[in-house]
Amino acid sequence: MDESYRNLTDFLRRTSVTETFVDILLCTVPIWLAVMIGLLIGWSWRPRWTGFVYLGFRSKLRFLCTVPPGFGARRVWLAFTALSAFSVCRTLWSRLGSSEMKPEDSETEAISRLGDKETEKEQEIVTKKDLKHLLYLLEAGNANMEWQSMMDKSTPNMSYTAWRHEPQSGPVVYRSRTVFEDATPDIVRDFFWDDEFRPKWDPMLAYFKTLEEDLQTGTTIVHWIKKFPFFCSDREYIIGRRIWESGNKYYAVTKGVPYPALPKRDKPRRVELYFSSWIIKAVESRKGDGQLTACEVSLVHYEDMGIPKDVAKLGVRHGMWGAVKKLNSGLRAYQTARKAGAALSRSAQIARITTKLNVDMAETSRVEEEERGRAIENVRRQKEQLSVDWKLIVVGGVALACGLHSSAIGKALMVGAGQRLARR
Repeated sequence: MDESYRNLTDFLRRTSVTETFVDILLCTVPIWLAVMIGLLIGWSWRPRWTGFVYLGFRSKLRFLCTVPPGFGARRVWLAFTALSAFSVCRTLWSRLGSSEMKPEDSETEAISRLGDKETEKEQEIVTKKDLKHLLYLLEAGNANMEWQSMMDKSTPNMSYTAWRHEPQSGPVVYRSRTVFEDATPDIVRDFFWDDEFRPKWDPMLAYFKTLEEDLQTGTTIVHWIKKFPFFCSDREYIIGRRIWESGNKYYAVTKGVPYPALPKRDKPRRVELYFSSWIIKAVESRKGDGQLTACEVSLVHYEDMGIPKDVAKLGVRHGMWGAVKKLNSGLRAYQTARKAGAALSRSAQIARITTKLNVDMAETSRVEEEERGRAIENVRRQKEQLSVDWKLIVVGGVALACGLHSSAIGKALMVGAGQRLARR
């Protein structure tokens, strides 16, 4: 019984199932909305003689409403109710399962400290552990984590590729690789750190302030407030930042940190779980001239914004390319301003204070994280081998309850859902 419950819980946590039902709803809701609008308009403009026809067929209409074929109103209502109940039960089981799950059994441990709540002093600032975490996610951990391709686009002076990883618990992890043509690592480093220039290209940043600075290590703590769409309140960030340097590479780490001097408020809502870090290095230009005139930025990002995961994924997927194009335009404007002799801002000056990175330490950290990832991957594979494939059971049950098999539209939706599950 416990094993069956655990298998069912693992299945409900898989986002592919949720995305499948969301796709079904996105397909059915517009269709039935159009049908209802058409019926409303047609009924309001009906000729008078149709009233007599309606009286003659009233008994038949009652019968059709009582026993609807295919996609009848009662069956559609049953379908939506079942899907809503499924979503609520999935959330409840996820919460119950997370309270009983051991830390070593959670895939959150595979990406290291996604939900870490330690309160030691060294965890309240940016440390070498955060650097090791960045190296694992971008280098050592790629082979141990399942990355789904999201985007691969380019412009004449920039190329962008993005992936995402969906752990069983915790926020979605995004990884990207951006190559800026005719840009140096130094200018890109200053650009990302320059809060004074950021509002010129990032419309979401509504407020910023530097709270603390360490002129020895270059560590800073900044306060951000970002504007969100109308259906979400603004979000507040307390971010610790630090840059390491090794050869011609920069390792920039930013993460959410506690700050007791600035207590939390109801609005804007504070985002406590936040990690956004990147590696900057010079690479060969795609012009093929053999010169290192391009700059590559390898980014990893995750945060818990306090909104449903599926809604957050939908927003990221639709707004990602627009945000990347604004970032590229901002970098080009920043380059122009610097060439024109614009003075360095305070935050850009702090970006030049870096910590020299010991290459041996970086290599050791990658080996340690890789071994740890392999061990966790073996445990996850053993669990998958023992798990029951609940996808066909749930999809088939919902299809039977909703009467999808008796409608051409239902068959098309079920074929699309089956193909989506097969791809995953």
